[in-house]
Amino acid sequence: MDIGEQFSLEHLLFKERTCRSCNKKKNLIEDFYMTRKSKKGLPSAYSYECKDCTIKRILDNRKRREPMSDWKYPDW
Repeated sequence: MDIGEQFSLEHLLFKERTCRSCNKKKNLIEDFYMTRKSKKGLPSAYSYECKDCTIKRILDNRKRREPMSDWKYPDW
């Protein structure tokens, strides 16, 4: 059995990545979202922002939806 079949180069070299938002080193495959499905498994296919920071950013930027907050009675 060939050793090249057992191990992939990307899994040996690129196990961790530093998040651009929180600057913490995290596991590439488990803690980052995949952005390009065509390059599956390559490190360039994963985002540079970890899942936790991405969720926090989206929740902070989401529009607050309070009932009737944008509605005003027309002034005729």
